[in-house]
Amino acid sequence: MRLFTCDRRGRERRASVEIIGCQPRPPLALARRLPAAGHLAAPAAFLAAVRREHRRKPFDVIEGTNWYAPGALVSRIGPAPYVTRNSTPMSTSCEQDRSLRNRLDQAAARQLERAAAKASALLISNTNAHVRKIAGLYGVPGPGPAHAVIGLSQPPALRRAAGAAPYPAADEPPRLLFIGRNERRKGADLLLAALSELDRRRAFGGLGPFHATIVGMTEDDLAPLSPAARARTQVHHRLEDEEVLAALAKAHIVAAPSRYESFGLVYQEALAFGRPVAACAADPSAREFIGRSGAGLLSADHPIAYAEILSRLISSPDLRADCRQRALAASGQFTRERLARETVAVYRAAIQAVNGLSSAASSSGRAPSESIAA
Repeated sequence: MRLFTCDRRGRERRASVEIIGCQPRPPLALARRLPAAGHLAAPAAFLAAVRREHRRKPFDVIEGTNWYAPGALVSRIGPAPYVTRNSTPMSTSCEQDRSLRNRLDQAAARQLERAAAKASALLISNTNAHVRKIAGLYGVPGPGPAHAVIGLSQPPALRRAAGAAPYPAADEPPRLLFIGRNERRKGADLLLAALSELDRRRAFGGLGPFHATIVGMTEDDLAPLSPAARARTQVHHRLEDEEVLAALAKAHIVAAPSRYESFGLVYQEALAFGRPVAACAADPSAREFIGRSGAGLLSADHPIAYAEILSRLISSPDLRADCRQRALAASGQFTRERLARETVAVYRAAIQAVNGLSSAASSSGRAPSESIAA
């Protein structure tokens, strides 16, 4: 497998993956600053790099993300069958800045994502709800042979850390953990308003002590909190991966009020650690992974409703214990082996769809998993 990235130049190898830097050089690097048209700079750099590598050692299949469509040109003009793996679409994840430049940039990025998806041999999305969203947004097929559903996997380091992390003692004040940016999609407004509401309830004797840890925000982002709620909240703008795992190990409850996640990695992290999740029912992934498994509670998209499910989890060790067992039972399905097996099946189908079964079998004798660009 050869992995192309625009954040560097040069080449390095990590195990069976060769990492190839294709950071644009002048004048293409300067073109990236242009409104709207600048979004073509990265796809052009990827196209040139992929074609060079294909001449050196041909690819059987190429995979790219939908996020800002780095493969927008590769998907349309080759040199090999192209598969789009969809994450959260740009239009869903970006805060909608209404300046003219940002509106032009976002419109251009949306069109590039749509064009790349429509030119793909096959598509991969994370859940059935994600497939339907991508299909409606990009005008591509819904669930079926042309649009596979493959959930993501939990990294081995996460599973090792989770397996070694006992649940915190029930007699400690419960610790809430939120991981995410200060944006509406992540439900940051719900969380901050709910924390102030919880502190109000505590002041009136309706709730015991608790603490909150927020990863991904700044001190300024906590301005909406009441003074008392701010005093019991710890914030980290950024933590390294090992520190995030340590924070999960210390948490009694994971607060994840996202309104939309393409898959919901934070849900999967919480499930692996057996931590009850307080989620928002507006997110289809939360309904699928948390609601269906019973690994936590879902609230309506309202601060008081979200504060209520947090209050229930804070107040009841028995409820937390029940959610923990359900979370652990649901976490075993997200393995690297399953992800790899299902992905290779899609690669083979993409090659067959473009080249036909006979030409795919006789192209060079290489297995698709040995000649992939991403």
